[in-house]
Amino acid sequence: MQARNVWPRTQAGLEEAVTVDRLVHRYEDRVALQEVSFSVRRGEIFALLGPNGGGKTTLFRILATLLRPTAGSFSIAGVPAQQAHEVRRHLGVVFQNASVDPKLTVWENLLCHGQLYGLRRTTVAERASELLDRFALRERRDDLLETLSGGMQRRVELAKALLHRPPVLLLDEPSTGLDPGIRREFFALLQELRAHMELTVVLTTHFMEEAERCDRVAILHRGSLVALGSPTELKAAVGGDVLMLQGSDPARLAERLRQELGLAARVVDGAVRVERAQVHELVPRIVAALGDDLTSVTYGRPTLEDVFVHHTGQRFWIEEPR
Repeated sequence: MQARNVWPRTQAGLEEAVTVDRLVHRYEDRVALQEVSFSVRRGEIFALLGPNGGGKTTLFRILATLLRPTAGSFSIAGVPAQQAHEVRRHLGVVFQNASVDPKLTVWENLLCHGQLYGLRRTTVAERASELLDRFALRERRDDLLETLSGGMQRRVELAKALLHRPPVLLLDEPSTGLDPGIRREFFALLQELRAHMELTVVLTTHFMEEAERCDRVAILHRGSLVALGSPTELKAAVGGDVLMLQGSDPARLAERLRQELGLAARVVDGAVRVERAQVHELVPRIVAALGDDLTSVTYGRPTLEDVFVHHTGQRFWIEEPR
């Protein structure tokens, strides 16, 4: 199929598909977002990564025009948030919970969605037919949604969201409920869409492996943006390898590392953590000096979870939702 650019001609030179400027949102006395700012480049796959309660779902709702921020502003494809109706014309949205009708066929779901956007029936039919081919759904055209697998239903959700040819696609936890193989397939499909349509994708996730596949990642923690960059840049900023030590008394172990070996150490979730280049060279010295206090020693290259710990001092656990 021939490549198709979904960007309007009037915005052909626009470099930033999404801009977020000092967004704040409060639920009564709880702060869900605290002056969050970033931009997403045109044609980028961008992840909002964080545990539940980090603020990413609130941010998703604001960008989808479902929630008004307490303060701050944003724009989608150059359209300011104040023009909410026009913003929606430039957005395709896939929610965490299914928004397709299980009692309708694949084809009927697409036709109904197109008509909601005011598209002519002939236009909807033409575009829906193209999307059936794009998402390998043609053989399931007349099947009820409830008879499709989870992965297939996600494909229909994507096709529906792209029917009006938006330049920006928002996805809320798109891999939730999918097994790892289908997650990889789904993400490969997103990359194909980006290449085929110059589509910009913004997704929320708490899956590290999903964020690793994105061009850039914004890490959210308790409503604040704590890190932003490509996965490679974020991991390089940790400053070397990560050494994790277990012992019966973590606080004592961390103090001995500081006092006897001059190593900066901190206790995180019951384990002692050291970040240092060439850390493997230190392991024999640590075991020789502190062996009586140790129960296990592990080390490796930094992961995105290590980036989160580096910036927050906490493990990437699941917090209470905000």
